[in-house]
Order: sequence, then C-alpha cells, then structure tokens
Amino acid sequence: MRTDERPESGAGKSLKAWVRALEATAAIERGQAPILPLLFTELAARFGTAPALITKNETLTFTELNATVTRYARWGLTQGWRAGDVVCLLMPNCLHYMPIWLGLTRIGVVVSLLNSNLTDAPLAHAVRVITPRSLIVSPELCAPVRSISAHLPHSLSLWADGANDSAVPRLDLAMAEMAAEPLTDTECPPPGLNDRALYIYTSGTTGLPKAANVSHRRLMQWSHWFAGLMDTGPTDRMYNCLPLYHSIGGVVATGATLVRGGAVVLRERFSARDFWQDVVQQRCTLFQYIGELCRYLLATAPQPEETAHELRLCCGNGLRADVWQQFQQRFRIPQILEYYAATEGSFSLYNCEGRIGAIGRIPPFLSHRMRVELIRHDMERALPARDDQGRCIKCAPAEIGEAIGPLVADGSGRFEGYADAAASHSKILRDVFVAGDSWYRTGDLLRQDEQGFFYFVDRIGDTFRWKGENVSTTEVAAIIAGCAGVTDVAVYGVAVPNADGRAGMAALVVDEKFDLGTLQQHLLTLPPYARPLFLRIVAEIERTGTFRLKKAELASQGYDPSRIADELYLADGEQGRYVPFDTRLHDLILAGQVRL
Repeated sequence: MRTDERPESGAGKSLKAWVRALEATAAIERGQAPILPLLFTELAARFGTAPALITKNETLTFTELNATVTRYARWGLTQGWRAGDVVCLLMPNCLHYMPIWLGLTRIGVVVSLLNSNLTDAPLAHAVRVITPRSLIVSPELCAPVRSISAHLPHSLSLWADGANDSAVPRLDLAMAEMAAEPLTDTECPPPGLNDRALYIYTSGTTGLPKAANVSHRRLMQWSHWFAGLMDTGPTDRMYNCLPLYHSIGGVVATGATLVRGGAVVLRERFSARDFWQDVVQQRCTLFQYIGELCRYLLATAPQPEETAHELRLCCGNGLRADVWQQFQQRFRIPQILEYYAATEGSFSLYNCEGRIGAIGRIPPFLSHRMRVELIRHDMERALPARDDQGRCIKCAPAEIGEAIGPLVADGSGRFEGYADAAASHSKILRDVFVAGDSWYRTGDLLRQDEQGFFYFVDRIGDTFRWKGENVSTTEVAAIIAGCAGVTDVAVYGVAVPNADGRAGMAALVVDEKFDLGTLQQHLLTLPPYARPLFLRIVAEIERTGTFRLKKAELASQGYDPSRIADELYLADGEQGRYVPFDTRLHDLILAGQVRL
C-alpha cells in the first residue's frame, strides 16, 4: 500500500478535523449556546467525580469545579458587583485561577487577566487602563501591588487568595462561606454570548500592553473549535504549563479539554528537566506548546520517559520547521497541530495537514467564510503600500506581505478591539480594495505558497518575539531611559543561532553618571524575556526627519565584535549580569555552545 493510500492520512484526516470543528461551533454561531460558566453546570452533571483540574498537590473534579465557580460568583454578588464592573486577577498558574474568572464572569463581571510578570509602571498601566473596582492577587504578588499603590485609584479594593503578611482580606476564606448551589436567573441573570467576559493583554505592535476585549462568544468559540480540531474526549489529559493569563494557556488549552470531559494538568511554569516525567506520570495525551518550549526539550539529554509517553497530539504555534521535524521524530509525537491566531484577531489559520513549517491554510470548501489576504508593505514608511488609485496591493504567490482579514457586517470577521478605542482604530485598515471596506491588520508578515499554505515571516514594527512572548521595544526603551546616565536609547531585535524569534539588543548613549550595575538593577522591573540580551554603547543614535529612530541599520549590524568598534555586553544567564562581549563569546554563540 502506498503512503498516500493509508486510511486517515492526508486530506481525509484534515477534512474530518475541519468538520468536527464546524459541528462543535455551529450552535455558538447561531447564538444558541450557553456561556462557558453555565456550561460547567452541565459538565458537572455529566462527568461528576472525574478529574477536571490537576496540580501537583490538588485536584478539582467536575463537581468540585462547578461548586467552586458558583461560590466565587456568589461572593462577587456580596461585593455589590454587577454586569460591566471590572476586576483584575494577578496570580500565577494555580488551581483556582480559572474558577475565579469563571465565577465572576457568570454574574457579568469583566475579569482582567494581568500578566503575573509585570511590575512597576507596566503593571500600574495595565491596571489603570481598564478602571477596575477590585484587584485579586496571590500572596506572593502582594509586594509588587503595594509598590504601585500610589499610582492606583484610591477606591480600588484588594483581596488576597491566601494567607499574606499585609493584612489584605482573604478571598479564599470569604469564598468558602458561600453556598455551592448554582445561581438562578432570578438571583442574577447571566450575561449573553456577545457580552464582554475578559480583558486579555497583548503588547500589539508598539507601546505598553493593550487590554483586548474578549466576549463570552469568543471563549465558547475558542474552546469548542479546538475541541473539534483536537477531537478531545473524557480520556484526554492536557499538559498545560503556559500562563493562564494568555488566551492560549488560559482558554484554548483548558477550555478545549474541559468542554469534552477531559482533564487539564496545570503546572506553574515550564521545566525541561521535569517535563517528560510529568507527562508520563500524569498519563497526558495532549500538550499545548509554543515553539520555544519544543526547542528547549530538544536541548535536553535523552531520557527513557521521552518516548514512553501517551501523547497523541501536540497543539500550538511558533514551531520552526527544523525544530518541528526533530521534535516529532525524537519524541515520537504522532501528530502536531500548528496554528496561527491572535487574542484580538478576526481570523485564524490551522495546519490540519501537518505540513512542516506552515502555520495553516484555508480549505477550498471554507473559502467563502474564511478569507485572508496578503498585501504589500512599505517598510520605509511602515505602512501598507498603495497603488495610484489609493488601493492596497495584493501580494503575488510566495511574496511576503502583511496578513489582513475582512470585517464584514454579518459578523463572520469579528474584531472585538481593545479597552482603548484609539488602539482599536489603529488595527483597522480602510478603503483597502474598494471604497468603504475595512480589514483587520495583523501586523505580521506572511507568505503563501502555491498550494495555499501560509508561513510566518516576521512582525511589522517595533515588536519582536523572544522566548514565546511579544516584546515591545517602546516599553523596554522607556524603562532604560529612566536609568541615570542614559541619554538616548534604541531597542531592537537581533537574530541569534538556534533560537526562535529575536533577542533584545539595546544601543545606549550614556554620560559620566552611567553605571552598568545600576542599569542591571533597573532592568529587573521588566519581565525576564523583555530584558535586552545584548548592550551596545554608542556615541549617538541617528533619527529621521520626523524623529523616528533609525534602528534598521543597528539591527542589521547585529552584535559581531569584528564589525563593531563600540563596547558590547552580553547578559550572563548564570549570574544575571552584563559581561563584556568579545569575539570568543561571539564564536561560542555561533557554534551553539552558549544557551541564550
């Protein structure tokens, strides 16, 4: 039998995945589905004592999960919160993270999922931008909140989910006193599918984190669409070590498994050392990845557990072609489902065929309802290129361009925008192909081959990806500029061997007050992934006539000491300090002997 004749291979397997996803979301598209918090009452009745959420020390069954969700909902009502009120959640991955936001969204509260790595000005901004009534924080994150208290509204109440040393009221004790019986519509009518449920932050293309609007419809759509694509069921266990404040780790990985009766194995963070032992011991069948995690696993020494697992499918994004093939072969992964999406995006792409390196394609039978175009981008002007009639120019096959999706009146291309109306406006491109049309801008450069498969190329603008996170150069530069002795700064991404995305590099103009150790301490206010890996001390930084930094030339020069006479420094991963960067270190990086 030839390979292309094997059952369940190629187009046939892909078609089944698409059909399952369409069937799973049909009722949601018609507006006839319950919101996710209400669905858990049905799930509890069906799956009862089956495990739903599993951490290293605790487990919640479906019955217990539903009861916990209800208690948080009732507690929210005791606070006087009503539909449209906003509450922030600042916690690491833990057993009650998801039940908290499910319970509060049941009563119409909008929950803002704060990045638990944020501190100082970025954290204060993320809180202020959505004008919350309260902030729920884990005990270990009380200190970062106290440090920005002067910059927060005086009316903002604070609750800690556990014992703390700050005399902050304990949510865990207050919640435990609430009744577990589901709320009736008389007590509190549930919100509708189109009502806002969450704010999930995305750094976008520039500036500080933006709070993206996420409706109840979107939560249901994500959960059921991926449940269909992955064909999840009660025997599945999803290994999820991605942050619960992200749409991938917090909704896709969790929701797609739970809505079909499967269990989610939660870990606070990724550990390459413990990964395979965890997966084997917990009998996981699914793994939600970002490409960088797969690369980390390939860098580990072989161990027996790495091929003794029960994984049937790995789902995620950002998996580089060379890493993909090695990862799948070495660890004997039966299927990889790579996709492309954004929290606020109006469309997504899915690689159901398993084409190595591709982020997805639109099957012909769905071309009428899923449309993506690539348009030429003017790099110098940082705008879409337009023809003599002022219309955008479609890319030819294999030509790189910005991906855009149509926004149409029937709602098939939904863009829910951000809390900031100006930020929402900047993502909409108008008069694209005809007068009056509007399209969602991804800010990403893609290319498409003749078979219709899309491939990710790069991000437009100042944002780059490193360690699986979007890094805003504007945000990093603002932090560096606040350090004594720094008179000018440009931040950009540079390519490094054997790494996904781009590493941060900062060119600094300094005076006699500058101290490298002081800068190192100053950068601790940034999440680890956002701290520049390379530093370059320069005499001046060129700007355009409109005062835009000329960073393209700096980025092209990279960090090669043989080409650059300026002082160069490298962040020492072991010591967490900057050390002089010379040709010896440069050669070790090129040889793959230094892990960045």
